[in-house]
Amino acid sequence: MAVLKTPFAELYKAGDAWLAGCSPHPDLAHVAWGEGTLAPIPTGGTWLAAETRLAAATYALYRIPEEHRGPVLADPLKDKAWWLVPLSAYRDLADVRQVTVHAPPWSLRCPPTGWQLDGRFWLRRPDGSGRLTDPAVLGAAFGPGGRPPMEGRG
Repeated sequence: MAVLKTPFAELYKAGDAWLAGCSPHPDLAHVAWGEGTLAPIPTGGTWLAAETRLAAATYALYRIPEEHRGPVLADPLKDKAWWLVPLSAYRDLADVRQVTVHAPPWSLRCPPTGWQLDGRFWLRRPDGSGRLTDPAVLGAAFGPGGRPPMEGRG
């Protein structure tokens, strides 16, 4: 795989290091990415994956203030998105119908932060800071009862 040679290379490097570090075997994530394949990153150690439909995720993403947004992985072919949320997310997202929080052991197959693999790409890249999406804010972005509000749409 070609080495990324852009001004963003350092940002991607930090994001990749953080994401791989969420795995019990970070070196295996880097090997997978080096071979051009998705790396299975297990949930439950650092974060959980909250799954939504992609269209709903893109709408919710813009309703969440920047300081509460964490990484969001997208797969347009499967119409899915996964929000990286804190381990406590079950409480805040339990009654949000459009969000499924995957219980460990479950692995999210991730591309590196700087490019797309197998159709998956980061809507919001991990930046190395460890910031996750606030689950209470994510739940609120989907509106009462887990449905995005209709205002402004149409």
